[in-house]
Amino acid sequence: MSDTPAQAISSTPAPFPAPKPIHGGPRVAPRGATLAKLALGALGVVYGDLGTSPLYSLKECFAGSHSVAPVPQNVLGVVSLVLWTLTFVVTFKYLSFVMKADNRGEGGILALMALVGRTETTKAGRRALLVLGLFGAALLYGDGVITPAISVLSAVEGVAVAAPPLSHLVVPLSVAILVALFVFQKRGTATVGAVFGPIMVIWFVMIALLGVRGVALEPGILRSVNPVHGVRFFAEHGWHGFLVLGAVVLCITGGEALYADMGHFGRRPIRVAWLCFAMPALVLNYMGQGALLLRDPGAAQNPFYMLAPSWALYPAIAIATVAAVVASQALISGAFSLTRQAVQLGYSPRVTIRHTSRSEIGQIYVPEVNWAVGVATVALVLGFKSSFALAAAYGIAVTGTMMVTTLLFHRVARDQWRWPRWVATPLTLLFLLVDASFFLANVVKVEEGGWFPLAAAALVFTLFSTWKKGRAILAEQMRGAGLPLDLFLGEIARKNPQRVAGTAVFMTGNVGNVPPVLLHHLKHNKVLHERVVLVSLITEEIPSVPEAERVTSRELGSGFYQVVARYGFMETPDVPALLESLPHRPGPGPKLRLVPMETTYFLGRETLLPTGSARMATWRKKLFIVMARNAQTASSFFGLPPNRVVEMGAQIQL
Repeated sequence: MSDTPAQAISSTPAPFPAPKPIHGGPRVAPRGATLAKLALGALGVVYGDLGTSPLYSLKECFAGSHSVAPVPQNVLGVVSLVLWTLTFVVTFKYLSFVMKADNRGEGGILALMALVGRTETTKAGRRALLVLGLFGAALLYGDGVITPAISVLSAVEGVAVAAPPLSHLVVPLSVAILVALFVFQKRGTATVGAVFGPIMVIWFVMIALLGVRGVALEPGILRSVNPVHGVRFFAEHGWHGFLVLGAVVLCITGGEALYADMGHFGRRPIRVAWLCFAMPALVLNYMGQGALLLRDPGAAQNPFYMLAPSWALYPAIAIATVAAVVASQALISGAFSLTRQAVQLGYSPRVTIRHTSRSEIGQIYVPEVNWAVGVATVALVLGFKSSFALAAAYGIAVTGTMMVTTLLFHRVARDQWRWPRWVATPLTLLFLLVDASFFLANVVKVEEGGWFPLAAAALVFTLFSTWKKGRAILAEQMRGAGLPLDLFLGEIARKNPQRVAGTAVFMTGNVGNVPPVLLHHLKHNKVLHERVVLVSLITEEIPSVPEAERVTSRELGSGFYQVVARYGFMETPDVPALLESLPHRPGPGPKLRLVPMETTYFLGRETLLPTGSARMATWRKKLFIVMARNAQTASSFFGLPPNRVVEMGAQIQL
């Protein structure tokens, strides 16, 4: 069945500077104990990746492939760049501006793409937005693969500092931890999620204390707060100083998570968690590492662990490893959510989506994505073997996504909020200047590992775009072969075919036409059920649809009924539950009561052939056919009872 997203209802854009939500009133800002609880949760989910970046950021700056010598002027310059990067990108760009661009409270690349796509009327414009947004989303999958690998590797590398003879165990231990992490994904994150926040509190307190210890030993590092040191660093090193930005950007690797996880916590808790806890701890730790390098340049091989006193080294390794697992979990869960959005918006085939919590709708498990990401992550650890090697691959994924977000944000500011050009354009150019600088500094590391996120993004983009185009072609062919519903009902009333007891439910993606499977059923079986229900599921370009606006139903005559249900891209349809709720829904429409054991669900299953005349490359037709064959069955995806489903096939040439 083809699920073509319908046009969502757009609202009148709000005046500069604050946007209004598409449906309903603004989200009530939490206060007091609720705010504290949400901020604690945000520490665990949102700031896992950002919080563990001290494990490898400065190490890469002073001991990586494009490093500089840890002499005092370089240390002050690099630490200054790190501090002001955190301030500009995270605090100024994301928390102050980008997080205002929400799609009914939800953030992230696909949510933003759906938001700006509603105001674009030209075909070329929508295509450009589609390409831009899909490639940004594809880069996030690369990020989701690299984050667990580099975070766990960096944490376990502390073993080589504490006991150099055991350094050969770093890779095997990292692989074992990652395998356990992906194996336990099927149990859900509800239990683990409850301790994410407290674990990260312990982590941030630890790195803050380590930072205070370092600053106390060498207070001269406080001069790095002055941005002049960063400017001077560029002036002295020129092109090589620019390349160091490829390592500096690692301090903001989790910046996009602020935006993507906004729907779970809201803007205020995320801002409070950053300004009151995460940012001060990170600033102190980076300063502490810089202070250590001022005193002992030889610590550049691993300034994070060498900042800890010898008695605290093993506890620090343990806490860092747990924090790395938390950071990895957040990115893995993000890959699950991104996949569900892609399925609902029509960019991905149906996949297995298992809800792991009865109370939290966002906690899902997608086996296909879990094992794909797991295998790729373990392969990265075995292939690159160190966080140094992986750092080159990390930066491109992060900076590429940041650039896409900036461009889409500009469209929201201009089209949705009606910001004047003289306000929106300079701000966008400023964001792009920083994003592009980081991106270009990482591009030179393509041969060293930067090829991986680009290759992963190209693969995911090809899959997404092929599926979208293939479904559009298939839907067009189905519409052309279909019969208008009104004409069909007239024929039924005139010919009055034989009816049998029970209810038949036909799933259709085209509200105005008769589903082909119904025509096949009538043609071959020569009968109809007493009641025939045509069910259409439409995905709106918003995260969720209010229950009051979910369903419209009407009686068509001759025992036919039509039910149209709307879902957001963050929701998973359950057709039996939907039909069971019909008698209890307020408002107009027939109060259908379906008896489960007297209801049969009819689905169409197309056998696709690449021999048609559709304007699509043959290799993409074959790829689309392979994806269609391996997609989860409609009966499983929509929750249909297997013993009540009848499938009827047809051959279609693409």
